[in-house]
Amino acid sequence: MRTSPTDGDAVAVILAAGAGTRFSAGRPGEKLMVDLRGRPVVVHAVENALAAGLAGTWVVTGSVDLAPVLPQGVRMLPNPDWEQGQATSLQRAVSEAGRAGVAAIVVGLGDQPLIAASAWRAVADADGEIVVATYDGRRRNPVKLSSAIWPLLPTRGDEGARQLMRDRPDLVREVPCQGDPADIDTREDLERWS
Repeated sequence: MRTSPTDGDAVAVILAAGAGTRFSAGRPGEKLMVDLRGRPVVVHAVENALAAGLAGTWVVTGSVDLAPVLPQGVRMLPNPDWEQGQATSLQRAVSEAGRAGVAAIVVGLGDQPLIAASAWRAVADADGEIVVATYDGRRRNPVKLSSAIWPLLPTRGDEGARQLMRDRPDLVREVPCQGDPADIDTREDLERWS
């Protein structure tokens, strides 16, 4: 497993900075750390991204310290502006990727523990400026964003690349994937998947 990318590679990026207020008001980041099948929710998401074998696996952090639970080989990217929305976490990853000289980032969320490593790999390997995984015809994560479109991404707010994908469908390629893209947003979601 490589921990630092080489020029032109794609890295996996897990956005895990938000407070998860729908899950538990008043305890930021709790949903990422809550137990799912013996491990924290975020660990499942990160381990699946790691297993895909991309050039690196980066986790954008913010509301809670994830260092104690993250597996070896993961690079943390602290986002001090996490409260200003998901776009700031995406920009944190893009900024780091630009410095590292990588060709693309493949983005997923820390609260999507059931996305298979094969989905990460399929999206990373597909050609296109924006490549999005589909499950039964529905677009979900992960999403590959090539360096060519990074300047078009939002810099604030709670949307990552969704608006760009709506505005520029000509840039988007869909890749059918295996796995389950379910989010753990509420305690009911957690109970359903436990």
